[in-house]
Amino acid sequence: MPFITNKTAKKQVDIFYEDYGTGKPVILIHGWPLSRKSWEQQVWKIVESGFRCISYDRRGFGISSAPWESYDYSALASDLNEIIEQLKLEDCTIVGFSMGGGEVVRYLTDFGDGKIAKAALISSIIPLVKKKDDNPSGVPEEALNGIKKALQDDRVGFLKNFHKGFYSYDKNKDKVSEAQLDYDFSIASHASPRATIQAALAWMHTDFRPELKNVTVPTLIVHGDGDETVPMATSADQAAKGIADNIYKIIEGGPHGLNITHADELNEILIDFLQG
Repeated sequence: MPFITNKTAKKQVDIFYEDYGTGKPVILIHGWPLSRKSWEQQVWKIVESGFRCISYDRRGFGISSAPWESYDYSALASDLNEIIEQLKLEDCTIVGFSMGGGEVVRYLTDFGDGKIAKAALISSIIPLVKKKDDNPSGVPEEALNGIKKALQDDRVGFLKNFHKGFYSYDKNKDKVSEAQLDYDFSIASHASPRATIQAALAWMHTDFRPELKNVTVPTLIVHGDGDETVPMATSADQAAKGIADNIYKIIEGGPHGLNITHADELNEILIDFLQG
């Protein structure tokens, strides 16, 4: 089984990855609280379109190592850097979904764009989730604290219902099956409890607004206007204003998990961007 070992971490971390296809590399970074498996509907399309597709499990999720500490975005970006360095990748496109958008921006901040050709932010949390005086559309801190408490008190109970909101299930029952909800719950519930909370704190409280200037490569931004998990006003709308070279696509009715509910539409947008 393929693992990349990050020996630069405070404690050695083994990152599991899958590597398919040939051509220019596309690296997929999953959202919280899932794993590389969430990219199922994108991997095949990317490979069949003539690209090399690499997806990996964030530390603490899937079957990657689960250290007790180090779930800040610089630690997470160092794992991405080790994948790029050890696989000797060049001319990459890095694609971050939801929380994964943070790794995209922090990688460019910490390591630069020398090996990056393009970037994509899909349903991304970038640049800031939390409500502040200068971010009035963000999520109130008391609501974020409520998520943390729910994860501490009854993690699996919280996760059992989380993905109904993720997919705006009541509005998209024709686009996402109950089996998909069960599958996501299985993936999320088997993640490290510690990592689930610590990674959540990272996406809740990290303010990427000062780092948007570091995103200098052509960047695709895709968001659904039906996203109830990460509202467009505090994420994609701001990202599009702060990233100079971007293409901003809004998927009508798309929930947060539009990679499943609107997979065909997202895939078409993504492949057009990769081929452009």
